[in-house]
Amino acid sequence: MELNGLTRIQSKIRTSRISREYGIDALAEHLESYMSAEQIGQVRAAYEYGADQHRGQFRKTGEPYIYHPLAVARILANMRLDATTLMAAILHDVIEDTDAARDEVAQRFGSEVAALVDGVSKLDKAQFRSREQATAESFRKLMLAMTHDIRVILVKLADRLHNMRTLGGMNPKKRAQIARETLDIYAPIARRLGINTIREELEEKGFANLYPRRYEVLRRASRSITGDRRTLLREIEETLSRALAAEGLSAVVRGRRKNLYSIYRKMREKHRRFLDVLDLYGVRIIVDTVDECYRSLGIVHHRYRPISELFNDFIANPKLNGYQSLHTTLMARGGIKFEVQIRTREMDQIAESGIAAHWQYKLGESVGKLGNLDAEAWLGHLAEMEEGERDSLAFVDNLRMDLFPDEVYVFTPKGQIIQLAKGATCVDFAYAVHTELGNRCVAARVDGHLAPLNNQLESGQTVEIITAKHARPNAAWLHFLKTGKARSGVRNYLKNQRDDKARELGERLLEKALADLGLSLRRLSRTDIDRGLAEMGEASLPALYSAIGLGRRLAPLVARHFLASDAPVAAGKRAKPLAVQGTEGLVVEFAKCCHPVPGDAIHGQASVGRGLVVHRTGCAYSSRKRASNDRVELTWADNVSGEYDVELRVTAANERGLLANISSRISDAGCSIENVNFPERGNSLVTIRFLIGVRDRHHLASVIRRIRRIPQVEKVERS
Repeated sequence: MELNGLTRIQSKIRTSRISREYGIDALAEHLESYMSAEQIGQVRAAYEYGADQHRGQFRKTGEPYIYHPLAVARILANMRLDATTLMAAILHDVIEDTDAARDEVAQRFGSEVAALVDGVSKLDKAQFRSREQATAESFRKLMLAMTHDIRVILVKLADRLHNMRTLGGMNPKKRAQIARETLDIYAPIARRLGINTIREELEEKGFANLYPRRYEVLRRASRSITGDRRTLLREIEETLSRALAAEGLSAVVRGRRKNLYSIYRKMREKHRRFLDVLDLYGVRIIVDTVDECYRSLGIVHHRYRPISELFNDFIANPKLNGYQSLHTTLMARGGIKFEVQIRTREMDQIAESGIAAHWQYKLGESVGKLGNLDAEAWLGHLAEMEEGERDSLAFVDNLRMDLFPDEVYVFTPKGQIIQLAKGATCVDFAYAVHTELGNRCVAARVDGHLAPLNNQLESGQTVEIITAKHARPNAAWLHFLKTGKARSGVRNYLKNQRDDKARELGERLLEKALADLGLSLRRLSRTDIDRGLAEMGEASLPALYSAIGLGRRLAPLVARHFLASDAPVAAGKRAKPLAVQGTEGLVVEFAKCCHPVPGDAIHGQASVGRGLVVHRTGCAYSSRKRASNDRVELTWADNVSGEYDVELRVTAANERGLLANISSRISDAGCSIENVNFPERGNSLVTIRFLIGVRDRHHLASVIRRIRRIPQVEKVERS
């Protein structure tokens, strides 16, 4: 009882302190510096409503729940965001965690606030098959809302930041899970939007919670060398301040320590020791104009020896998130290397606030022309990805690919600069220019020389894409693409192609099934078609064809839905077998249990998700699985072409050179060898299995005859 009483007292003390520091009065006092009394009143009204809705709810850390949304609002207030954003921050959990509905929020505080709150709210997990699917769908919803109003992600990032600050109430497994998500998704989004104030803290706290031991080791190592390095850093600051002032420049010079997560990543990516990380400490110089940035660079290089290969001009070539600065690495006494960043005040404000600077600009803050902030272009790419990718898990995968911190800058033949993720290929470039260019590309010229499509690009190169009218994306591209837009473009094209093939096959299967009943699609009345579609719950004939072609519905059963109630079924009338052309692509699959080839007697079986699976007549596996309503009589079309896999089992005397001899005979017959293995061995005989490609049964027979002529061969048979 005494312990519980002490816990309650500690909780009350903590709550009282939080109320003084982060309560509504403290927030309102802070807002007086840039908001009108009317706007502050609106924020207070949102607080009163939120406090009432969250009454009786407590966080795992013990304080009343309302202090969490208040803390989120304070983070955004420190970025000087508008009243609408702060109201949404205070109310961001009311739709998800209370009985409040979006319509009620809209009625009280306006549709803009309600849309922001709804955008941040997660979807109900009960609607989905798995936790991963629910998380992906909720994240996709958040990203879509962000493309309509960037303030949605600003609220979400502030929400995640406060959650990271208060992870102590979670168990270790949950802490690690949230930290991983933060480092994989939210910190990169903050980086992409240029919000470094939030990004750095998310990375630091994510690292500390995901890898607590590694974090502690680096923290101690950093502290152990701060003495000498900080003395040197102060010396560098004073030297540069005097030098800049002597040249008449009014500059702010301040030292900085790189966050531990950035150090850790550099150690892992470049396989360096802690002491080998160059920019453990650095200096930032802030001046008034771009001209003064370059003048300062000359002064810095005059005082300390620069390392030429470690210079970056992000003023002339801004990063995708709008970041601009000059970066140079120099040598100090004792051979110690340090980094200097030089930027204007406007650039520094954008570097810290990123896309949030837009809202400061709308509120009358002086942030110049906002540099070259390109976050809105990225949001446009997100909208394209969301529209083209229907699978939420794939969308999140594409987004992860798109959240690269490093970029390359390449040129179109007309001189337009295209910014891409580091490691991007010619295909990524093509899709970045235009989706149709990516869909039709067949090769590329890089700096005037032909290059393969998977060639990785480097900054400064000029890229020209070569297209062909009948070219199409290749699924193999997904193995080397580096941008989410390109991956989404390829996946979307392939899925549409699969849908087209499925509709074509489904129509043929249904026509055959109707013919078995003495009917045809052309003779069906509109009434019978509409009635049949309604019975099956399908919106249209094309949708029904797709369902049949993909194996989700069986054509013989579907056909009976189109029979009029008084229509007789034609007796003894059978339609011709369905002709397989071999070009149906993704919706017709040739069974690996029996490997049918043109000339074999065949039948088909509808398989959910696989479409139509073709078997040889007499296939033992097919016979075991056969059902009367999914079997389709098939034949080969007259114009079949291409190669078809078939497996041969060769039993022969185990002598030196046997494999080479057999392989040579197969090759001489014009066959490709896909696979070889030795599943069975005897004392003097060996059985070798070959998977080869043949055109038809005649071609196969020719191959078998050639192999049988080898003296060591005892038997050749088809598996």
